[in-house]
Amino acid sequence: MTVRHDERLVDGPLLPVRCRRCAAEVLVRKSSWEQTSIQWTAEARAACPELAADPHETCPALRSAIQEAALTGAITVIDE
Repeated sequence: MTVRHDERLVDGPLLPVRCRRCAAEVLVRKSSWEQTSIQWTAEARAACPELAADPHETCPALRSAIQEAALTGAITVIDE
């Protein structure tokens, strides 16, 4: 069986972003201003008090840190 190389992240890899409130670090990819992929680690989930309240929501402080990272160019918005 041949395994196809996954090239979905070639144009924009996941990059670390740290929450200013709880210091949880996640990996982020911004495909557009409207679409954000966030990869949580077990350590980041444990550090975030917002996720304890509702694991299906994203922490507002982390969302703000991601927005700032995109605006300052720390992470790339791919479809800009």
